Amino acid sequence: MNQKTFKHDITELNVNLKTKEVDGKRVYETPIGSFLSVTSVVGWEKNKFFAEWRKNNPEEAKRTANRGTKLHSLVEQYIKNEKIDNKKTDIFTLDLFLQIKDEIDKIDNIKAVECPLYSKLLRLAGRADCIAEYDGVLSIIDFKSSTKAKREEDIDNYFMQATAYSVMWQELTGQKIENIVLLISCEDGEIQVFQKKPIKYVKMLKECINNYERKMNEKV
Repeated sequence: MNQKTFKHDITELNVNLKTKEVDGKRVYETPIGSFLSVTSVVGWEKNKFFAEWRKNNPEEAKRTANRGTKLHSLVEQYIKNEKIDNKKTDIFTLDLFLQIKDEIDKIDNIKAVECPLYSKLLRLAGRADCIAEYDGVLSIIDFKSSTKAKREEDIDNYFMQATAYSVMWQELTGQKIENIVLLISCEDGEIQVFQKKPIKYVKMLKECINNYERKMNEKV
């Protein structure tokens, strides 16, 4: 396998967020307070469904979680210019990686990998997969695996999550994110590449945060 050598132009944030679980939700301890994770908020309407699914399908839930973790680890290793040893990588994960390798190779001038972020404005925190140029445009880049292709209308939470990261990045660095890139490698052999403008999802993100807070206040 030919490996690209990625350029790194790392932005040092010196942010080290500790996490804890509160009422089943991930909470980050930031320098300015305790903030819920982005995924806890933008996916809150779907969380009940997936919690029930995981309960009824424990083996498949474990398998898909491990699949995502392994793919993320391999992609991270690759974009950090670490040597990929095909013989030491399980063939299933390697196949998922190779499916999206050409898209990953469009990344360069990497600013951050697995980057902890938070926002005073949103009162949320999280960890972005990759912040770099994709086809020359500074982007929030997310890597995902799936059993089958996703319908765009079903993954607004992914786009809101990436939008939140773009807000956090600009708040912490002053650098504006122009693009969201979502790369999905599917077990059925399909590759999905979604590119969106964060501005398209800002209103949706704000409404989602407001709805979540309203729902939590009702429970209290």
